[in-house]
Amino acid sequence: MKTAVIIDNGSFPKKEYPKYLLRQADYIVCCDGALNRYLRNMESVFGTERMPDAVIGDMDSVSPASRKRYKGPFIREKDQETNDQTKAVSYVIGHFPDAGTIYILGGTGEREDHTIGNLSLLMEYARRFRNCPHIEMVSDWSTAFAVTDSTEIACGIGRSFSLFSPDSSLTIRSKGLEWPTDGVIFDNWWKATLNRASEDTVYLEFSHPSVALVILD
Repeated sequence: MKTAVIIDNGSFPKKEYPKYLLRQADYIVCCDGALNRYLRNMESVFGTERMPDAVIGDMDSVSPASRKRYKGPFIREKDQETNDQTKAVSYVIGHFPDAGTIYILGGTGEREDHTIGNLSLLMEYARRFRNCPHIEMVSDWSTAFAVTDSTEIACGIGRSFSLFSPDSSLTIRSKGLEWPTDGVIFDNWWKATLNRASEDTVYLEFSHPSVALVILD
């Protein structure tokens, strides 16, 4: 399956792993303001010019210089009920059905409110797009993704592991973590954070289908 990368307008990646994902992407979609950052960093990532396949948003943040340089499609979406990241995810799902994985880069950093909102949207996508591709948000510091039921995660022993859920009725029994989450009540964000994998594979058992966010280092 092919991969798609969405570029948000947060911190553009500096480390090799997210830049590798960008170089390997079959499709690249920029949120509107992120086009400015992408064009500034494009040649340092690719060694040449690699224009995105689309730019999406309300176009209020694209600089005149970026408009002049980028000749591809601008997808104007003025819906204020969703942010540009969500518009980009919907666009990729609708236009690139052979993309089996979507990586979101630049979703964190710059502003804490945007970071929290963008991360929480991963859970919304898992509920909204039932048959959607696997979606991960990757930064220089972490990889985040949503799960909706009992699962196993091959993350490697010693890896930092944090777990969040907006569902206070949910219990998640775990195996393979230094501090089991069996008794955690998810009524605040910190409750199952800063854990660590004690085995190569972490097993999570949900009390009922719901949604949770996993963040790995």
